[in-house]
Amino acid sequence: MDFDILSGARIGLVGPSGSGKSTLLHILGGLDKPTRGSIGWPGLDHATRLRPRGIGLVFQSPSLFPALTAVENVELPSLLAGEMPDRDKSLSLLRALGLQGLAEKLPEDLSGGQAQRIAIARALLLRPRLVLADEPTGQLDSATAGRVMDAILNNLEGSNCALLVATHDENVAGRLATRWTMNHGRLAFS
Repeated sequence: MDFDILSGARIGLVGPSGSGKSTLLHILGGLDKPTRGSIGWPGLDHATRLRPRGIGLVFQSPSLFPALTAVENVELPSLLAGEMPDRDKSLSLLRALGLQGLAEKLPEDLSGGQAQRIAIARALLLRPRLVLADEPTGQLDSATAGRVMDAILNNLEGSNCALLVATHDENVAGRLATRWTMNHGRLAFS
């Protein structure tokens, strides 16, 4: 496959389970290396410095640190970037994702959907150049999924941040300007 992700793009990546969507996101995020070919991040930085400022990642399963509260999990990218966390901004993201009142909860006290929304807030915190989200609404009911997509798109509105969302949810994919389809490791653009 050969493609570019342009600044400000809003891309829905759809396809059956096992088609390679997660693998593609992991390669784009610098977590995995392609088995052949090459990948470049000309609009970002060298692959060893992609995160947390260049690329925000939302994994398919919530990936919170168990010893940190919800708000501390959101603030983690700031610490990794050597910055002081902005508590007001972190709390604002939690509110936007419907998580007010959960800031001091530990991950063990949260539902899977709540933990996933905290991971989304963490990915958005530093306003990266690219957000890669793997089934960010997969553990949510349709009404909450709609509100989460509203919060993601509202947070990115007016920014040059590109968004690539791997999803099985046609409602989520339909809200994004571009649709890519993955099938048996092959990518088709529409």
